[in-house]
Amino acid sequence: MNFRNVKLVAQTSRSAVAQVSKPARLVISNSAEAFRGAPILKSAIQQVGKPALLARGLKSALLLLAFLFSVVWNLRADDNNALKLWYLQPAAKWTEALPIGNGHMGAMIFGRTEDERIQFNEDTLWRGKPHDYVRAGAGDQLAELRRLLLDGKTAEAQKLGKEKFLSDPVRQMPYQPFGDLHLHFVGHDQPADYRRELDLDSAIATTSYRIGEVSFRREAFASYPDQAIVIHLTADHFERLSFTLEMDSPHTNSQTRALSLDTLSLTGQLPTNGLRFESRVKVVLSGGNIKTNGNSISVQNANSATLYLTAATSFKNFENVTADPAKHCAAVLKKISRRKFEQVRADHLADYRKLFRRMSLDLGANDQTNAPTDQRLRAVKSSGLKSDPALATLHFQYGRYLLIASSRPGSQPANLQGVWNEELNPPWESKWTLNINCEMNYWLSELCNLSECGEPLFDLIDDLAISGARTAKEQYGCRGWVAHHNTDLWRGTAPINNIDGIWPTGGAWLCQHLWEHYQFTGDKKFLAHAYPVLKQASLFFVDYLIKDPKTGWLVSGPSYSPEQGSLCIGPTMDHQIIRALMTYTIHAAKVLNMDKKFAAELERVRSQIAPDQIGKHGQLQEWLEDVDMPNNNHRHMSPLFALFPGEEIIPATPKLFEAAKVLLKWRGDGSTGWSYAWRMPLWARAGDGDFAYRQFEGLIQKRTLPNLFDLCGPFQIDGNLGAPAGIAEMLLQSHQVQNAGTESELRILDLLPALPKAWPNGSVKGLCARSGFEVDLTWRGGALKQVTLRSKLGQPCLLRCGDRTFKCITKKGGEYVFDPQLKPVLN
Repeated sequence: MNFRNVKLVAQTSRSAVAQVSKPARLVISNSAEAFRGAPILKSAIQQVGKPALLARGLKSALLLLAFLFSVVWNLRADDNNALKLWYLQPAAKWTEALPIGNGHMGAMIFGRTEDERIQFNEDTLWRGKPHDYVRAGAGDQLAELRRLLLDGKTAEAQKLGKEKFLSDPVRQMPYQPFGDLHLHFVGHDQPADYRRELDLDSAIATTSYRIGEVSFRREAFASYPDQAIVIHLTADHFERLSFTLEMDSPHTNSQTRALSLDTLSLTGQLPTNGLRFESRVKVVLSGGNIKTNGNSISVQNANSATLYLTAATSFKNFENVTADPAKHCAAVLKKISRRKFEQVRADHLADYRKLFRRMSLDLGANDQTNAPTDQRLRAVKSSGLKSDPALATLHFQYGRYLLIASSRPGSQPANLQGVWNEELNPPWESKWTLNINCEMNYWLSELCNLSECGEPLFDLIDDLAISGARTAKEQYGCRGWVAHHNTDLWRGTAPINNIDGIWPTGGAWLCQHLWEHYQFTGDKKFLAHAYPVLKQASLFFVDYLIKDPKTGWLVSGPSYSPEQGSLCIGPTMDHQIIRALMTYTIHAAKVLNMDKKFAAELERVRSQIAPDQIGKHGQLQEWLEDVDMPNNNHRHMSPLFALFPGEEIIPATPKLFEAAKVLLKWRGDGSTGWSYAWRMPLWARAGDGDFAYRQFEGLIQKRTLPNLFDLCGPFQIDGNLGAPAGIAEMLLQSHQVQNAGTESELRILDLLPALPKAWPNGSVKGLCARSGFEVDLTWRGGALKQVTLRSKLGQPCLLRCGDRTFKCITKKGGEYVFDPQLKPVLN
């Protein structure tokens, strides 16, 4: 019996390691301190007793030695507050809880001791069912809408648009919460030594505390390989873990029941013959007893317990809802419960770290780095971000973490709240908003070395090309496909919500991500798959554009400049996006050596589209008419698309470049979190790192919640996901090309193009650049110190830092190091 306890210690050492407190770091020089810091080991030794140790001799000693080695090794590897969000108290509300996710599922961990709540989501649980949103007869109104707008009768056009041109219904469907796990621990209402944390390097949320002499610990993570949420509970004394498990849902048409002694099932169906859904949680014990009363599970006197949670709906695709959620849940639990927790955890770490550890960022640190995250945030809000530069790094890596957690191959894309939502009626239905927010979610995927995380967005675009073809035909009488400014699980593509929903370039903007993926990866197979989508999106605008009777230019209309003004003809942003789309399509046809006749037609059409114009105040105009109001501090930077994320306005177009900066200055500082985040890369492209930094500081000071979630009135994730792209653009830019369109074309890699004074020293590893480059940078005193360039495709490039340049001819797989003067350093 006693030796079994020693063996148990060794087998669970990975979990026990995390129980070791700070004194255990002295394990090499002072083993007594280590024992005081590792109560589970001390307890085991006491239970074994000296006679048993002597009887087992070397075998027992080796087990203990292996445990101690594991303690030391894991402390060395994992003890890093710089990549942790951590707190000294449980979450009082949802926006203080800590998020975990695997793309398919997400959960919010509250870290409560007596009554823990784990609120969870599944990415396909949306209200509604397969539906075509085009309003009957909407296409009959198009000619009249255009006539009214061209005649200057805007009010009449807006009235007609609202009544007869918007979608049916006028709003799309909302993303839904799935359910909650509740863990009840009797007598755990007065904890000591409390700490909860989210380790970004492991994607594990941990809650630890002490009740009397017993220390308790809960680890939670969302496994992508096993498609489940995993919660592992331990106590550092044997047979002291007892709790009751319940599961419920905010949906009225749902019920929970025990399928067996160790498994609960939650089933339900959304209103109006909506999706069927089911989740199951299975409890696997080490020691102790388990029983059920029919809708809950009670665990008594266990050594440890592991909960495996899975969930599914009847959704197969946006046109088919015949999947079997029970079958999915049963298969996941059958597979995962056959394996040891240690292996499930190890597989999770290997999968996650393969993505997360591709990049590192160091912007400096000080004593604030080791303070609890909420205290750090309060200090920054009063003293500024310079008081805690490591919080900038944490925010950057948190954005990367959140994209990994909410967007993985096979899942839905990250929506307005990623994959996390607790409300039946979430803000803006928690959809995919296509006039900035959805695209912003994915700016970081290529720049910040998470290319695979973009796959769900590409799948969404493929779906929209199908539903959008119907909208193009029925609403506009055009070929190709179109999507407006929002979509949902049912891939709605008609204009929705209000008159500003009549904005037909949402799908065209999404297409930029297809071309960007090719530019960063050089994947011609992917481009061949994407080309028909690009072509059909372009074809829509070949048919849709009309000739402006005043100028003879081709213009877009009816449309809107998101999200201000009124219904109009010819907003600047539309023309920028359409030109960009046609440019991508022409380039793609050339790369693939196909469709030359169609590419030539696109070149002809593109050349006739209304160009960007400079107004009387020297500003880039937002509309065809010169009606911009100076110092219009609107949250949307719509006509600045061509500066970022577009590539049309660059220093090589000096008049437009200066005009764009005038408009950007008018916009001032951000208002919503995502608005701050968009201003960051815009100012970086304008070459002003200090103003880009000011936007980042504003985002953290004014629009960041205690768990570092972005705030847009309510929680909205786009600021979290957009800010890392802004930082990346401050450190590296690759959108410009020297000698474009010629045989001597060179990709320009601008190094530290917008480095702010607030970051005089730092380093970054693993940033990505177009044409297949990966870049490491180190700088000191605000100046470049060293560059390491890795070439994935063997393309040439022009390195540029200030007035220094170097033409680099690379080989596929080659690595190249340069000094501050961009001179090669020989290894």
